[in-house]
Amino acid sequence: MSEEKRRGGGAKATRTETVTVRLDPKLRYLAELAARKQRRTLSSYIEWAVEQSLKEVKLHEGSGYNGDETITVADEAATLWDVDESERFIKLAIGYPALLTHEEQELWKMLLDSGLLGPARTRSKAGMVLWNSAKLDDEVYPEVRRRWEGLKDANARGQEARVQWIGG
Repeated sequence: MSEEKRRGGGAKATRTETVTVRLDPKLRYLAELAARKQRRTLSSYIEWAVEQSLKEVKLHEGSGYNGDETITVADEAATLWDVDESERFIKLAIGYPALLTHEEQELWKMLLDSGLLGPARTRSKAGMVLWNSAKLDDEVYPEVRRRWEGLKDANARGQEARVQWIGG
């Protein structure tokens, strides 16, 4: 965690995450001009621009018919974010499985095969998976949180460790 003093003697801002990005010289120059216009640092401007873009990136393109509305990343921010990594992961896997990386798909498969998600997971008569949010909160999240590091470690060690973790 680093603290930077803003230019111009402003208050200190605490940043918990640092991201290094590469910008084309022209794009960097134009971003610096935009930041000046808004009286921001370049870093603050980029953070603002990313936040604004979350309102444009669509997770679901709705038809607008019968409650099927378009959903953006910004719309789902409160639903998908959690301070705990394992809960964030489960929320993403349940809500937007197509966004999982290959490694995350492996972790999800391990969790499904382990039975840890069982208390909160049922199927409708039509075969759709249904999730009980109270059981997720009360039973599943605490248990997965306890076993999260072991799950990631087993996945990193390969197939034999995965099978052992699922059975154990």
